[in-house]
Amino acid sequence: MINELIKPRQIIKGLSKSELRKLAEKDEIVTEFGSAAYISNIRSRSAKFTEIIENAPTPIQQQFIDRGLEYVAKKRMIMVERTMGQSGETQFLCRYYITKDYARNAFMWHEMLFEPNGKDQPDMTVVSIPEWPERKVLVLPTEHTTFVFGSDYVGEIKKAFLRMGMYLAKQRGWLGLHAGSKIIRTRDKTQKLMNKGILLFGLSGTGKTTLTCHNHFLTGDEGVIIKQDDVVFMKPDGSAIGTENNFYMKTEGLRPKAEPLLYKAVTSPNAILENVFVEEDGKVDFQNYLLTSNGRAVVMRRDMDYTDDKIDLPYANILIFIYRRNDIIPPVTKLAPEQGAAFFMLGESVETSAGDPSQAGKSKRVVGTNPFIIGPEVEEGKRFYEILKQHPDMEVYVMNTGRVGGENGEKITVRDSVEIIKQIARGSIKWQVDPDWHYLIPVEIPNINLELFNPLNYYTEEEYKSHVLNLKTERKQWLSKFSDLPLEVLDTID
Repeated sequence: MINELIKPRQIIKGLSKSELRKLAEKDEIVTEFGSAAYISNIRSRSAKFTEIIENAPTPIQQQFIDRGLEYVAKKRMIMVERTMGQSGETQFLCRYYITKDYARNAFMWHEMLFEPNGKDQPDMTVVSIPEWPERKVLVLPTEHTTFVFGSDYVGEIKKAFLRMGMYLAKQRGWLGLHAGSKIIRTRDKTQKLMNKGILLFGLSGTGKTTLTCHNHFLTGDEGVIIKQDDVVFMKPDGSAIGTENNFYMKTEGLRPKAEPLLYKAVTSPNAILENVFVEEDGKVDFQNYLLTSNGRAVVMRRDMDYTDDKIDLPYANILIFIYRRNDIIPPVTKLAPEQGAAFFMLGESVETSAGDPSQAGKSKRVVGTNPFIIGPEVEEGKRFYEILKQHPDMEVYVMNTGRVGGENGEKITVRDSVEIIKQIARGSIKWQVDPDWHYLIPVEIPNINLELFNPLNYYTEEEYKSHVLNLKTERKQWLSKFSDLPLEVLDTID
């Protein structure tokens, strides 16, 4: 096992949060809130430099690994151990090695998971050498190990563990999902108070965290309980197991009125900022993207209103795919199970600064809106479809958080989206079948002016039909790559 070959010259381990922050002091900027802020050299995930090694490494990959192990043997390394998951069979012990000069990464990642669970050996390991002259991320699933060369971006480490966690979950018969989770307690049309478990799928930067960490302006005996904002493990019984203790949030354009819960938590003295613009006097400017538009913050669960001490979702009643498009897609559509499986595979969105900044704004498709799948993507879709068929009471939706009508069309705001989710939970939306797509589209949503989102306000009928034809062609071509999908799923786009 490769873990036995990881032998630093000296291991610094067992450090507390305060001890890790002290080691990172040389890189710290103190904000106006009294929180720590850091600036990394690499400011987004190294997606283009990531290689999944499912079989034997190539000679070049093996050379990287060997050279990395030789380098580590000469260095003082910080070792941090934390637990992914909260209890029992759902826990994985995570071991993280990083060179001592980058203690800030150890400090930030330490705050994302739970205390060690007492295991002697890790379930997964990440070795990080940020100072390496070349960038490369090598993922060895069968060894449960990831090597991160040449990146000091904390998001790379977080995702390395979550990627491996989803892989291990799949080996157990579960399904790792790139999704946030919450419970919405609200009254239905009969005024009965109901708890609805919600999963929100979406690529980074599409609004997944924003919508997960929102109270939907509910008051009184109605409200929300926020569980997770990034990755869950869905079990065949319909439950969604949480992974992380705290939150790692995008801060781009953060404003107190639009995102009150996030703003309060991010401006706590306990938060840790990464690549957020801070003036010399400590003033934080979330609207300034001089460093990057992918600013981040590690936010403590205890500072986020509407959380509790449990991270697992007992049952997922409502599953929502968040797409960000700017054409004819309405703010929300409702899907049948086979359509839900098809749209899981379609994973439509646009590239954001969190993934590949050079391609930001371009259309893309990622199965399950999950760029961290290890193994055949079609197996994920088939397992997802099986869960939907086993639980016919689960409702599946697609939400668009972009625009309707192109760049000059109508923007779908955060307020629109949080209202729509609230009305989904209440069962207050009236639907009709779309003649072109055969899924359900809304004809009435309380507090939403749907006429603003009518694509025929922005396109001629001929232009609209052209968009429909082009999108159908694109979707069919994409799904044709997954011929092992059940025929009823492949035939949903006709």
